Amino acid sequence: MTTSKTTLKVALATLGLAAFAAPAPAQQGLDEPFQKPFREALAGKTVAYVPVAMNFDLTEGWWAGMKKELEPFGVKFEIRDPNWSTNAGAQAVTSLISEKPAVMIIHNPDVQTYAKLLQRAENEGIYVIQINMGSAYRSSAFVGANWIEIGEKNAEAVVKACEGKSNKIAIVQGALSAATSAYTLKGVENVLAKHPEVKVVSSQAADWDAAKAKAITQTVLKQNPDLCGIVGFWDGMDIGTAAAVKEAGLTGKVFLATSGGGERKGACELVKSGGFDLDLSYDVPTQAADLAAMIKWLLSSGVKAGSVKGAAYTTLIPITKDNADSQTACWNLADMKK
Repeated sequence: MTTSKTTLKVALATLGLAAFAAPAPAQQGLDEPFQKPFREALAGKTVAYVPVAMNFDLTEGWWAGMKKELEPFGVKFEIRDPNWSTNAGAQAVTSLISEKPAVMIIHNPDVQTYAKLLQRAENEGIYVIQINMGSAYRSSAFVGANWIEIGEKNAEAVVKACEGKSNKIAIVQGALSAATSAYTLKGVENVLAKHPEVKVVSSQAADWDAAKAKAITQTVLKQNPDLCGIVGFWDGMDIGTAAAVKEAGLTGKVFLATSGGGERKGACELVKSGGFDLDLSYDVPTQAADLAAMIKWLLSSGVKAGSVKGAAYTTLIPITKDNADSQTACWNLADMKK
């Protein structure tokens, strides 16, 4: 009898342990209530893109990055390429206002030309995001570089490189009417105000044109063979600046600081070859991701166009010979288009 009781107790204990160890019935899943309206807010919406021109790393990279991120959600894209014509760009923006896309991505050629048009677009219910080169009108969002910061950092690098040398420097500006150029110049001036020993022997506008930048630099170097530094305002233009320095046999002697999108085949190759001593990258892939995020938020938020004013300034990546081979510092346009 004792043995039977013991056996029964063991059996009951074993059953209890088994019951304790058995998995609980699966809890019913919860429906995430926000993903459906998010997808519905994006599906079928049109994003219109007006760069200053296509066929260079910045504008091609932004375009590829936005499409890759947003097309899976059913967003449609339209592109209007003014090909460096301000009048054609204004006509494109005007036409798009009547077509009423959900969002317009605008790369302004200058501060004033599109300003009233962009305000009109938002009054018509179109979200406007300005990329890198802003206008006088502050729209729903700005994504881009802090040009004051770029001017300051490049000027600081040139001033340092000129220590113990002639202290003669040149400035190769972009287009005088562009916000990018005006703000960058202010950043340069902020630094030079602290260094009265530095003499600016030339400050001219090359209008984003590499050929003009080369011609300006050739003249400056002939007049000032002891020049110790140049602040350039865009690496796409400063390909010409670097070429003039190389032809004069002064690569490595004249410190050239510039800025750009950080594309491997352009900027990074020139840094590696010594054409650029410093290229401050505003990192196009990150900017494209920021553009896409802004579009997602605006479309899904339901806010009235023009009722919010936000910005996403880009974290700069200094590209030098030390990191010009780095995957994090440089990017490939071909990879973004895959």
